[in-house]
Amino acid sequence: MTHPAPRLDFIREKVAADHASGRFGRAIMTRFPPEPNGFPHIGHAKSICLNFGIAREFGGTVNLRFDDTNPTTEDIRYVEAIKHDIEWLGFRWDRELYASDYFEQLFEIAVGLVERGKAYVDSETEAEIREHRGTVTTPGTPSRHRDRSVAENLDLLERMKRGEFPDGAHVLRAKIDLAHPNMIMRDPVLYRIRHAHHYRRGDAWCLYPLYDFAHGLSDAIEGITHSLCTLEFKDNREIYDWLVREAGFAAPPEQTEFARLELDFTVVSKRKLLRLVNDGHVAGWDDPRMPTLSGIRRRGVTAEAVRAFAEGVGVARSPARTEWAAWEHAVRDDLNMRVPRVLCVVNPLKVVLTNYPAGQVEQLEAPYYPHDVPKTGSRLVPFSGELYIDRDDFMEDPPKKFFRLAPGREVRLRYGYFITCDEVIKNGSGEVVELRCRYDPATRGGNAPDGRKVQGTIHWVSAAHALDCELRLYDRLFTVADPDSLPDGQDFLSVLNPNSLEVVPGAKVEPSVGNDPAGSRYQFERVGYFVSDPLDSRPNVLVFNRTVGLRDSWQKEKTRSS
Repeated sequence: MTHPAPRLDFIREKVAADHASGRFGRAIMTRFPPEPNGFPHIGHAKSICLNFGIAREFGGTVNLRFDDTNPTTEDIRYVEAIKHDIEWLGFRWDRELYASDYFEQLFEIAVGLVERGKAYVDSETEAEIREHRGTVTTPGTPSRHRDRSVAENLDLLERMKRGEFPDGAHVLRAKIDLAHPNMIMRDPVLYRIRHAHHYRRGDAWCLYPLYDFAHGLSDAIEGITHSLCTLEFKDNREIYDWLVREAGFAAPPEQTEFARLELDFTVVSKRKLLRLVNDGHVAGWDDPRMPTLSGIRRRGVTAEAVRAFAEGVGVARSPARTEWAAWEHAVRDDLNMRVPRVLCVVNPLKVVLTNYPAGQVEQLEAPYYPHDVPKTGSRLVPFSGELYIDRDDFMEDPPKKFFRLAPGREVRLRYGYFITCDEVIKNGSGEVVELRCRYDPATRGGNAPDGRKVQGTIHWVSAAHALDCELRLYDRLFTVADPDSLPDGQDFLSVLNPNSLEVVPGAKVEPSVGNDPAGSRYQFERVGYFVSDPLDSRPNVLVFNRTVGLRDSWQKEKTRSS
């Protein structure tokens, strides 16, 4: 599978220097360490591309390690979703590992910290620990249990492991510095009691390491050289380094942070994504409005587009949001070169060609790809005396710069003929229900032998041959660019876009798509890029999801005029 050539960045420069100097005394090894408590999203795609890409570029290896230390939130279905999405992106890990397999080794490291006076069992409540940690300007207050003897700490820790105490009765804390300027270093909690069933270890453990304890030590156990993580873990680097140093690992991994990928009009917090799913604001993790890779895939975006987008965003030290337009450009640029063009009418308006021979049907040849795309192929599109055009392509009293169909006006039917509107038929409510038009048989293929020109070209389908379909027009999930930065007290759900999904039944698509498999992608000419829904679309019930729209000069003109 072809991958975009990576751009040089500060992380690759660092890895290159370490590789050249043999700094770690072992081959370059990276890891992608997801917590199996949700589906991967667009932000994870950047981290996946970076970690897998660097390992490949420097002849190293990459581990897929699930940091599964919280049994109450983790599930095997998340593990399978993560693996599937990584493979869909085009990557393959060298080893599949789990932090839960290290529980015994991690516990022995914890015992060693207690024996050396580097950790203690604290019996304060969670609220007391938080209160006694101090503030950024005042040091913390020692717990009344901080000076327990080594023997007492070891006894309590072993009993915690055996399950003698209820949740919250005790925790294991590192003994570092309660006046440390980094709040994380003020005796952080390393272990907590949690009587919960683990999806892999069952009920063997009721004492679980916290993420900060398990993560860095798991890296060190595996021999990772470069621990690449996003900027929100920058303050955690000190506890990472302290733990691997105190555990005695030689040439331990080094943590390096980079700015995560944040996209306008989306959220990538798994807590918020889980709330969207659980509260029914979306139809699941794979809802095409979600920034999850499964949602993006169901929307019709390709893995190549995601990789190209991640590469285009680049790797930086400072946080920045990426504009939605940049995402759409990457998707559109990818699809433009790979998907066939077909005709689809979103809001059908019937056109009767009064001078077309009764009962005649002809087949017009239409290319699947434009001349600037290095692909070939064409299909036959049936043409008859009764057609459907899009209602938006007709106006009775058109404004200036509207070049589509209007009474007395001639336009070109894409791949077809010139037609002229002679009569407008309305129902009792005054709604236009049919147009009576004439076609010029000399203009087959869209050109007039006398050289006359028309300014408008519109799409169409034959009424007798078109297939009914449902269109799902997806838009941005939120109405503001940064739903994570709202005024205090304002919930992110308050800026959900009520128009993020418009379902359009009764659209009409040309018959050439009828037997294509679910998941097929198309450009519906002058409408947008679509994919037949992988789950809901069937040959007799066609459902298309809009992946991304097309630029529309008339829409721009309306916006400019309003």
